Amino acid sequence: PELPTNVYRWTEAGLSVVTDAIDRPNGICFSPDERLCYIAQSGEPKRIWVFEVAGDSLTNGRVFVECAPGQPDGFRCDEDGNLWCGWGGGPGLNGVRVFAPDGTAIGHIHLPNRCANLVFGGRARNRLFMTAGQSLFALYVNTRGA
Repeated sequence: PELPTNVYRWTEAGLSVVTDAIDRPNGICFSPDERLCYIAQSGEPKRIWVFEVAGDSLTNGRVFVECAPGQPDGFRCDEDGNLWCGWGGGPGLNGVRVFAPDGTAIGHIHLPNRCANLVFGGRARNRLFMTAGQSLFALYVNTRGA
């Protein structure tokens, strides 16, 4: 609570701000090749940002997805670079929204509650585990986590 709501990087040398452009950053994820970093904005307006990774810095930040209606939470990339986002906002919006690398929405898994976080797991990394409310959901998918 003593520090501003920025995105920080921790190294042995200490803590440094990598971006202060995001109002209340939340979820964070790297593309499979680690050249891009996605960050959810929990402040207003709700959006997902994408930055290029340049060494120890984030550069060329831009809005990847405007999220209204709905709000993003935790997310992960699959091996093809699609972004699987925990999503909330009420009935019909709650679940997991999937975005192609160009930001186009390509899928939605409906859940009864807002999905706060998700991860690919299982032996082949093709099982999606999703937390929503007080529940844990699992679903086999036709891709693998990065």
